[in-house]
Amino acid sequence: MSDFDAILAFTRVVELESYTKAARRLGISKSMVSRRVARLEKRLGAQLLVRSTRGLTPTEPGRAFAERAAHSLAELQEAEVEVKEGEREPSGALRIAAPLSFGIMHLGPALIEFAERHPRIVVDAAYSDRYVDLVEDSFDAAVRIGALSDSSLVGRKLSPIRALVAASPDYLARHGRPAAPRDLMQHRCLGGAGNDAQWRFRIAERWQTMKPVPVFRADNGEVLRDAAVAGLGVTALPSFILSPALESGALEPILTDFALPERGLYVLRHQGTPPLRLRLLIDFLVARFGPEPYWDPCWRKVPSGMELATG
Repeated sequence: MSDFDAILAFTRVVELESYTKAARRLGISKSMVSRRVARLEKRLGAQLLVRSTRGLTPTEPGRAFAERAAHSLAELQEAEVEVKEGEREPSGALRIAAPLSFGIMHLGPALIEFAERHPRIVVDAAYSDRYVDLVEDSFDAAVRIGALSDSSLVGRKLSPIRALVAASPDYLARHGRPAAPRDLMQHRCLGGAGNDAQWRFRIAERWQTMKPVPVFRADNGEVLRDAAVAGLGVTALPSFILSPALESGALEPILTDFALPERGLYVLRHQGTPPLRLRLLIDFLVARFGPEPYWDPCWRKVPSGMELATG
């Protein structure tokens, strides 16, 4: 029996909190798992596990060893997969979920380029603003805007997502330029669908929420951007939606001294070692969208704020 077998048995026991479950996962007997853990404890000269009313719990040395061992085992597994796949051209299907506006405006062109580079990979992209469950909906990965809240998934940040307030030059000429967030209460605002529109600003060292009553609502950011370009009112949207209109001058950023919450763009996948085709896609998206998004230069000097958000 190698030290590798003992370390693997120990990490599985810590992960599953049970000798029986670890044995079932490894395909060996419970007594063999116990012997392997005992052998590891003897070699290290430290107790790694204790039994309590809650089951098996790692000691402090055991918890520290398990964390490092699990990381090392994952790297070994990835290295093994890379060696096996290294001589083969990546192939197979990739099913990706993405939010509607970002998917169409930015992810779509990126996926087309990726597919051109890897003709044997079949990309299947689904664009929707509804929440998707990667397991139940059979997706390999999802691109999402917001904080990673599902601990069963592995997330990698692609870039920051910043937002700002904007209006058309024509609207500002007719209605004036708001000087502070509170001035929005006297302006025609464009917001998301529903009656709970909230715009948050960092004023000095505090976050304050404004609740304007929109004169126009839509559940799509591109529609709200187009309404603002038409002079219908003021809108607050992510820069990846507003950027083309800002660059052309169709919209002007306003209230730039007051930060809006900043979120993140993430790609999420299942736990475990991903196939080569998915690793290639994730690396491609990281290079394409980060660390600073290409759609922000036109207003890079606008301040931003950091806040965890979901969505």
